[in-house]
Amino acid sequence: MSESPWWRISVRNLGRNMRRTVITALGLAFGYFAVVALIGIDDGLVDEMVTNGTGIINGQVQVHAPDYLPDRSVYATIGGDTGINVTALLDSITADPAVTAATPRVFGGGLVSTGSSTMGGTLFGFDPTREPEVARLTASLTAGRLPGPDAHAVVIGSEMARRIHAAVGDTVVVVAPAADGSLGNDLYVVSGIFTTGIADVDAAFALMPIHTLQRLMALAPSRVHEIAIRVPDPWEATAVAARLRQRLAAAGMQVAVRPWTESNPELVQYADLIRAANWVILFVVFGMAIFGVANTMLMATYERRREFALLLVLGAAPRRIVRTVLYEALVLGLVSLVAGAAITVPILIWWHHSPPDLSKIFGSFTLAGALVRPVLKTNFPPLMAAVSGVALLATALAAAVIPAFRAARVPPADTLSGR
Repeated sequence: MSESPWWRISVRNLGRNMRRTVITALGLAFGYFAVVALIGIDDGLVDEMVTNGTGIINGQVQVHAPDYLPDRSVYATIGGDTGINVTALLDSITADPAVTAATPRVFGGGLVSTGSSTMGGTLFGFDPTREPEVARLTASLTAGRLPGPDAHAVVIGSEMARRIHAAVGDTVVVVAPAADGSLGNDLYVVSGIFTTGIADVDAAFALMPIHTLQRLMALAPSRVHEIAIRVPDPWEATAVAARLRQRLAAAGMQVAVRPWTESNPELVQYADLIRAANWVILFVVFGMAIFGVANTMLMATYERRREFALLLVLGAAPRRIVRTVLYEALVLGLVSLVAGAAITVPILIWWHHSPPDLSKIFGSFTLAGALVRPVLKTNFPPLMAAVSGVALLATALAAAVIPAFRAARVPPADTLSGR
């Protein structure tokens, strides 16, 4: 016998009890939706963490002097005491097609004071033109504005402003150790106040134009501590860092190039943990679905035991009976997969573009050094959607194996005689 009649028999059998078939198919379809949606939410959470963890301050790749980390000495500038041609270095870095922007930075430790209130913090020298293209810190202003390239001004975090009782337009004293061994100090106007939502940043960072901070710390314009680099896809940062490391070494530049995966390994480990949990979700959901499909197939084969007995009497091989039941399960799985995709795709597209924002209820928090907002953003994970589809079909087939073999072992004489 050809295969096509057995396919037709399988499809016909699904329509014998349409209510049961529809309920089972919808159960599998919603199982598919649950898996893809939960994995999409997890991917959205990881994307939120990685984007904020690399995009607010650090950048996806950083270039330093080889001895700059972990001590962050004010003397350890790129190129040593003589510095480096910063423009040429930036041009060499941005020549990589995966790099969208790069910016120089200068760091120092110092004190910010107003009257009797003083706080220690990190002085962050930034390029007002390049910095906004790399990180979002300078775009987090809640009051005031960014200073110009040579302005005698400072931007401080909202928590620092609260503690030292400073507001936009006030004058603060900034004191910092300089690279020539002296103690730099001067008066600066607070031109703006920023809020990132990360408590340590809002309480400890004071931003100044890079040339202004270089003058305070007795650093030549050619001396910078860091080049921060933006890569659109953070997960490409390791490959980009490897290419830049080779290119800069070939040009004779002694620098350390680090992707965010090395500077923030806790975030990488958390992302790996989330991805591992996705497989647990897949296993649990479809593992539970097996019992529902198995129940449907057992009932369907039990109701047709006389039909199977008659087929065996007419000469059908037991393997044909097994194949018929498996075909029926496969057709049920395909119908469920189509229904599941029809439910999942439009909902996830809507969810991705209009994620529910729970920040007014729960507020923001930090995890693994990254800001996490309670916005239930979801991504559509194409790989896991395909894997979930395969898992759905495998579930339908696995649940039908026992009913199929039971149907093939129906005793024809006893069944047809009513015993």
